[in-house]
Amino acid sequence: MATVLTNTSQFECDESEGGLWMSAQEMASQLDWELKPEGFCQGDTCVPVPPDRIHEFIRDDQVNVSAFWQHLGRPVASSTSSDVAVLGESATERNDALLSLEAPDFTLPDFNGKLHSLTDFRRQRVLLITWASW
Repeated sequence: MATVLTNTSQFECDESEGGLWMSAQEMASQLDWELKPEGFCQGDTCVPVPPDRIHEFIRDDQVNVSAFWQHLGRPVASSTSSDVAVLGESATERNDALLSLEAPDFTLPDFNGKLHSLTDFRRQRVLLITWASW
């Protein structure tokens, strides 16, 4: 099993045969992509599965999420032990966010444990001081 992180969720997947496998039903609930006869669909947008590579994406009722994610042109990164994986956003999505000049929202505790979100300070100047041990 591997813990999979996205920008909006965290869930568990089977890690085997060089991929992250989950049921089509789990994929629909966790990633909002449904497996339909026309391919993988999110709302009105559908991405066809190449017929000659279908075995890379689908086996029985299981979907290789990492192969599909890479097929979308989105990055997949995993730990060396393969117990944690990250499904990233595409370069276009990241670029659009940077061009908007709007920081993504996040919530962090202050020294007293009270949670604060960046959106609580909209239209105000905010100084963020960060530190990392590495």
